[in-house]
Amino acid sequence: MNRVIASLALALPLAAWSPLTALADSPDAAFYKHAAEGGIAEVEAGKLAQEKSNNQQVKDFGAMMVKDHTAANDKLKALADSKNISLPTTSSVGQMAAKAKLEVLSGDTFDKSYIPGQIKAHQNTVALFRKEIQSGQDPDAQAFAKATLPTVRAHLKAINAIAAATGISK
Repeated sequence: MNRVIASLALALPLAAWSPLTALADSPDAAFYKHAAEGGIAEVEAGKLAQEKSNNQQVKDFGAMMVKDHTAANDKLKALADSKNISLPTTSSVGQMAAKAKLEVLSGDTFDKSYIPGQIKAHQNTVALFRKEIQSGQDPDAQAFAKATLPTVRAHLKAINAIAAATGISK
């Protein structure tokens, strides 16, 4: 009986990851996973920016994040569904921690955390998408990255301009 319980205890964590099994089979699994997690995190952080910032530029940027990343998330999900790839439904642990930090901040202190975080997140996303374009094996994932990269670059340019206008360093 104890062996059965021990076996079940060991198997449960594996069962919890089973929805990502199809993702692990994809040669571009890391791209799909990180793009999905990042998109989810951007929507969540964008909603917080609209709610917690006192700066209209930051609020408007947050609204743009919600709109643009929701659209990109929907396209990525449709692409993944067409290939029977299950995507993560939450942001990464690190992204969840950053969100938790932002949730307790407001006004200028929110902006001082949100703006540098957005700069870093968009720099990382540009690098992720460029890597997929250059060395990905899935032509559809590469096409998604090529189509979405100009928007991500525009976001990076916008948040850098907000950082300069507010005097918040990267």
